[in-house]
Amino acid sequence: MNSPLTLALPKGRLTDQVLERMEEVGLKVEFEKRKLVAHDTNGRIRIFLVKNADLPVYVNHGIAGLGVCGEDVLYEHGFPFVKLHTFDFGSTDMCLAGKKGARFSLNNGMVKVASKFTRFTRDYFHERGIPVEVVKLNGSVELAPVLGLTPYIVDLVETGNTLKANNLEVLEKLADIKVRLIANPAYFKLRFQEIQDFVDTVKG
Repeated sequence: MNSPLTLALPKGRLTDQVLERMEEVGLKVEFEKRKLVAHDTNGRIRIFLVKNADLPVYVNHGIAGLGVCGEDVLYEHGFPFVKLHTFDFGSTDMCLAGKKGARFSLNNGMVKVASKFTRFTRDYFHERGIPVEVVKLNGSVELAPVLGLTPYIVDLVETGNTLKANNLEVLEKLADIKVRLIANPAYFKLRFQEIQDFVDTVKG
């Protein structure tokens, strides 16, 4: 028997949703307290818990052959992965937001935007012929318009409650962000049939 397939999951709510789905299809996994590596009870899958932003790096380097990740993070890294499956949970909207009642306008022909998602933001505006200055923030991007750093932000929006609390609102939805099951291309070629069987199992 081959060694178990390796799967990286992002720590947090998404991991809970994936493990719940796996359990529904007979792949039960339990992590011991504070442990970051676990196997399913059948020994079919070995799972690593990693930071969301680092997940594409682990899969790209082949440390994990498979991974579950949002398209936002995949886009920022730009690695070539095989996209195996789109999950029916975890999707969010990538949005342009600003102060309540504000209208989107160019200041001196340039738009200034704060975002964690600098590659997405730059590409989005450039593809539309709009010059953009992107200010990279890693923390609460909602503060940027509140404190006058930039008039606009590009960020993921689920409920919009954080925006409302800071007197901001969505000005435009830019993209629908889905959660994907991905594979390292070399790993996919090497273990194609096992991976295909795993994908079929996950799809239920």
